[in-house]
Amino acid sequence: MGLFSKKAEVTKHYTFGEDLGSGNFAVVKRAKNKNKPDIPENVAIKVIDKSKVEDMNDIKREIEIMEVIKHKNIIRLFEIYDEPKKMNLVMELVTGGELFDRIVSKEHYTEKEAATTMATLCDALKYLHDLKIVHRDLKPENLLYSSPADDADIKIADFGLARQLNAGDVMKTACGTPGYVAPEILQNKGYSSGAVDLWSAGVILYILLCGFPPFYEEELPALFDQILNARYDFPSPWWDNVTEPAKNLVRKLLELDPKKRYTAQQVLEDPWVVNPSGTADLSGAQKALKKYNATRKLKKAALGIMAQNKMAKALASLRASQEAAAAGTSS
Repeated sequence: MGLFSKKAEVTKHYTFGEDLGSGNFAVVKRAKNKNKPDIPENVAIKVIDKSKVEDMNDIKREIEIMEVIKHKNIIRLFEIYDEPKKMNLVMELVTGGELFDRIVSKEHYTEKEAATTMATLCDALKYLHDLKIVHRDLKPENLLYSSPADDADIKIADFGLARQLNAGDVMKTACGTPGYVAPEILQNKGYSSGAVDLWSAGVILYILLCGFPPFYEEELPALFDQILNARYDFPSPWWDNVTEPAKNLVRKLLELDPKKRYTAQQVLEDPWVVNPSGTADLSGAQKALKKYNATRKLKKAALGIMAQNKMAKALASLRASQEAAAAGTSS
């Protein structure tokens, strides 16, 4: 890992500014590049407190993945300063806010814009999947704009749960964000492809078109039951303006069988994405999205990455109730 070779103090090369965000073991700060000609003047530095990290191998895995990624719609990692108590990740600075916030603030919003967003997202996913990288936590908070400009690029962020697969690898961890998680992750049988990311993209597309998520239950076991059965619909009046080709793409992505689910390449070839002529007015979706967005942010702690044990408990509870129901039927 070439990026690990830098042992010099980060402050020799960067001047730290204000905090941009913080998590359990890291704070992200704005910083100015003092003397690095091949790196932008303004960057973000993720400062990881090693004493708060349970397993540094998780951090190293994330870095190994980010080291190989160079795509205009994915946040770049430029370099690393590995100090005794802290690890500093020098990253691309994005200042345009989240995807959903941008949509809510638009004067006009149409199907064409939703289709363009999907094309951008799936181009980046195809790039990742070609590299055998699975993101595993696609959600609105991880889709950011590079700047406030109207033509700013969307960037996929946060590779903390990502994995790069070798031939024959099977992932078994139940992880991700509840409303966006794919059914095969919840089935506890192992999963081995980027199809999980396409399911999450389907959830995002559904929200882009109507303003609220396809699966929405307060209690996790009930939510997981909905997802495991792909129980969703296109309720009126919110879906009345949406065209049939758009709905069809939702169906292709929210497909229970990962082998039948559309790949990123298939999304890019989908007629609705290739010729996004859909001028269907989605102002109703904007209004619904404004409400959902506010609720989502209020519940950010609850809707954030679930601790694995909490997800496991919810799944165990669901399985127990299913087994009880099955036993009742057979008796």
